[in-house]
Amino acid sequence: MRLALFEPDIPQNTGTLIRTAACLGIGLDVIEPCGFVWSDKALKRSGLDYTALASVTRHADWAAFQAARPVESRLILLTTGADMPYTAFRFAAQDILLLGRESAGVPQGVHEAADARLLIPMAPGARSLNMALSGAMVLGEALRQTNGFPQADGPKEEPENG
Repeated sequence: MRLALFEPDIPQNTGTLIRTAACLGIGLDVIEPCGFVWSDKALKRSGLDYTALASVTRHADWAAFQAARPVESRLILLTTGADMPYTAFRFAAQDILLLGRESAGVPQGVHEAADARLLIPMAPGARSLNMALSGAMVLGEALRQTNGFPQADGPKEEPENG
């Protein structure tokens, strides 16, 4: 399982998803150009010190990402322009969950390249959720379905009261 960000605009969202990928042990692809300067300073606040733990691959553009994508992977686009809710989809362990630019989504050619297009059901009148939150919601369901969460070391002891 991987996350992919198409030309992200907001460094805080990218940092949050870097942290998410590090904590859940998945890879993250960033398809450039980004709408911000890629730097430790831009990503540090939301990514904290997780950027060193994350497996991040930066791609110069969409063509470079497509060329590097494993043949067995499916590209799953999260978009408000889909008809199928993510909760009705059957995920596979090799899937790549693609999130579009916060300001513009993805171009038509990227829509056409996707193997599936999924949406998050929302209340009437709502336009969209935060990109990092959307990615985390759908990733959680995909990892649940594929038993892809990291294995816990066992229950954590609760501090005693008193």
